[in-house]
Parts: sequence; structure tokens; C-alpha cells
Amino acid sequence: MKASAAVTIQWPEQSGGAPDRMEEACGVFGVLASGQQVSSLCYFGLYALQHRGQEAAGIAVFEGDRVRLHKDMGLVSQVFDQDVLERMPGDLAVGHTRYSTTGSSRVCNAQPLVLMTRLGPFALAHNGNLVNAMQLRDQLQQQGCQATGTTDSELIAFAVQAQVEAGLDWDEAIKAAARQCQGAFSLVIGTPDALYGLRDGHGLRPLVFGSLPEAEVASWVLSSESCGLDIVGARFHDDVAAGELVRFHSGEAQPFRSRWIEETPKLCVFELIYFARPDSRFFGESLYSYRKRIGQRLAQESPVEADLVIGVPDSGIPAAIGYSQASGIPFGDGLIKNRYVGRTFIQPTKAMREAGIRVKLNPLPDVLEGQRIVVIDDSIVRGTTSRKLVQAFRDAGASEVHMRISSPPVTHPCFYGIDTDTQDQLIAARLELEEIEAHLGVDSLAYLSREGMLHCAQEQSENFCSACFDGNYPIPVEDGMRKSKLMLEPAGVAAGLKS
Repeated sequence: MKASAAVTIQWPEQSGGAPDRMEEACGVFGVLASGQQVSSLCYFGLYALQHRGQEAAGIAVFEGDRVRLHKDMGLVSQVFDQDVLERMPGDLAVGHTRYSTTGSSRVCNAQPLVLMTRLGPFALAHNGNLVNAMQLRDQLQQQGCQATGTTDSELIAFAVQAQVEAGLDWDEAIKAAARQCQGAFSLVIGTPDALYGLRDGHGLRPLVFGSLPEAEVASWVLSSESCGLDIVGARFHDDVAAGELVRFHSGEAQPFRSRWIEETPKLCVFELIYFARPDSRFFGESLYSYRKRIGQRLAQESPVEADLVIGVPDSGIPAAIGYSQASGIPFGDGLIKNRYVGRTFIQPTKAMREAGIRVKLNPLPDVLEGQRIVVIDDSIVRGTTSRKLVQAFRDAGASEVHMRISSPPVTHPCFYGIDTDTQDQLIAARLELEEIEAHLGVDSLAYLSREGMLHCAQEQSENFCSACFDGNYPIPVEDGMRKSKLMLEPAGVAAGLKS
């Protein structure tokens, strides 16, 4: 280990809860820009990726062999201020915004993770979920590694550290560690002299890179989504391909790119439907365009006579506009969203809940009174939120409530970085369509077909993971993890789930 290496870490402790939605694991960001305030660039990158995780945020900045790390529970704007960022000088930064899918909601599980090696320190940020975490943990414990947190991300970092200590250089150590991992992992890794991006063999979670055009020295940016590039003025270059390692050195006109494994690409289709921001670009177009198309397809598959189309903010809006365009039913605002509410750590009291407090969404009675409405949302998981929303529409005077969902029924849990309930808590895995209608209190309910969802992507359907809709998991899952989420027999899963 280099004697001059040093790490400064600061963190207090908080905690939080979990919402009734499909939730993404996290967002990752990295920037290599000599002579610029990389901590601020990283801050704004994470700000653009805030939708991918609101539980914790962190940034690690390299100044030679010295690393300054600041991370905490809360939103990016809560964790960082100008004073903190100014105390983090350097040329390379790695950032992370977290929503937990493995490991508890504790600050010790916040990222980036910083470890020391014989080559100096490194910082790692991970988006995804390993399916062989227990096996990998046992292997690393036998090698003497002692985890301080409870996340699979820490296991990846320990695997990299072990490979470096075994004598490999950074490139080979990162690739060797990746070969020990199974599941979904998009990684951003910083070392004293290079920035790395890596995706798992199937590319389940996204990762893109670009450059800062105004920089005097060639400068590079990695981000979970292209919106992270846009906010810092970076020009999009390419996706980090499935199974690819990309390395950036300051001043180099082109990155070094290497395939470390060859697999069939399986990007999570829910990235297109809901997780990624609508202004992020996938396959050469914004997701706003894709989401309008699935709304149009939904109108073709499941028409209904109504007076008004309403989208559930924010993810349901583009699909609602598409549904309106294809059906000829006017689009309107029937719900107002409080855009200053993230994942609140302060929960309403029981009395406040019983009084019907609406923290995030509030209906407009003067728009809804006497109207037959079509409500467009991206998914239904347990049905709890949808049921309350339907009742709110009824209370506001809607004469009919028809719900249309711009994805197929969610019948299986995700093991690759999305926070889903156990299968027995997924409403579409337990109930037939008519039973779900009755539970929600809607006049009618219809889902987008799997074929329509994939056709609208205008890409080969085999290039997507749609396991949460059909149970076809592209990567085998450890028995312990599978048993914790798969609670139903296959024969009892798919009845009544047609659109």
C-alpha cells in the first residue's frame, strides 16, 4: 500500500421506510476532469439521478492518492451543501444515490465504498443486485474479509480488493472480481489515476458515458442515464456495453474498452417503462417517446368510453398523453403532485392517516366532478396505493373510474436490483383480473400486453429482461434468495392476467 494514501470519511446516522411501488436500487455517477471542481459536477450528476434512489447519497473525490468521502442518509440536496463540496478538491469523483434492495437502511450501507489496496485506495459505486451474494460472502470470509455493512455492493468491493492484493493490476482485478459475481451490476470505480465503468454480462442495469466538450484536457463522465450527462453539459458518446469494461485516463482522447464476458443483452424493460427519467435516451430516442407509444398501444388494445384521460404523475403522464392521442379522449390534469416530497423520513400519525392526509397526490374535484375518467399508471404492485387513489377519485366526484396500466401484470419478484415484495404480496400473482377490479374499486381494468410492451421498444424482444412479468429469469438465483421472495406455486400465478 502506498504510504501517502489517506481516506477521510464522515457520516451521521438516520433511518427510513419503504413505499408501495417498484423501486430502483440506485444511481451511479463518475467524472474525471483535471482542473475542474469534480465534486460539484458529481453533485449535479447525482441530482439528475435522484429519481433512482432517495435513501442515501455519497461522493468520493480523489486528489492523487488521497480520498475524501462524504455520505449520509437523505436526498442529495440534504447530504451536500456548498461548504462540503468545496472541502473536496480533486480531479476524479465517484458518486452514488441509493435505494436499498439488499442491506438495511443504515448509513454504513451508503455508497460509494472506499477500500485500501497495495496499489492505493479505490472507490466503488454499484447499481444492481447480486444473486450469488451468500456464496460470494462465504468465499471472501474464507479469505479473511470482514464486512462492516450488509450489502452485496460491499462484497464486490472486497472481491476487487482481494484480486489486487493477489497481485493483479486494476484492469485485471476488476474483471476478475466481476467474474466472481452473478446478477445485475453496473459499476463506477475510481482509482488514484483512472475512472472505470463496467456492466454485467447481460447489461441488466444501464450505464452510459460522455465527455465535457469545453474542457482544456479530455474529460470524461459516467452516468446511469444520459440525463446525468446532460445536466453537467457532457456530450453523449456511447453506452457501456453489456459485459464491457471501460477505462478513462485524464487527457486521453479515447477510452480503453474491453469485453470481459460475452452474454445475451437483457436490459431491464422496466427501465423503459418507469425507472429512468423520460428525458434519458435509450436506443437513440428519449423514453418520453417510448412511453407515449405504449400509451397509444394501450388505447388500441383496451379502449373504453370516457370523458377524460388522466395520468398518475409523473411516470404515467407520457403514456396518458399517448392514450389520449390514440383514443381521441381529451387529456387533462386531475391530480396535483407535491414535487417537493421525496421519501419522507417523518411518517404521518395514525390520526393523520385516518383523516386521509395526502402527502404526494391530490385530486381536483372541479375537473373530476361527473366525469368518466381513464386513469393511466405504469404498474400495480400490491394494489394498496392504487386502491386509495381510486377512492380519492370517487370522493372527488368521478362518475366512472377506468384504470389502464402501461405494463403487463407484475407477477414475479425481481432479484436484479428492483425492490419488489414477496410473490404472495403481488396482487396480480394472487388474484384474477375481475378480482383485482373489485379490490381496487374500478369500473374496469386492463394491462398492456407483453407483446405490445416489447414491440413498442422497436428492438429485438430477446434483448430485454421481463422476468417480473413472466418469471423467465435470465440469471439463475440462489435457493435462499429465491425462497425469500417466491412464495407461490407456478400453477397459481398467471390466471386471469391477460390484458
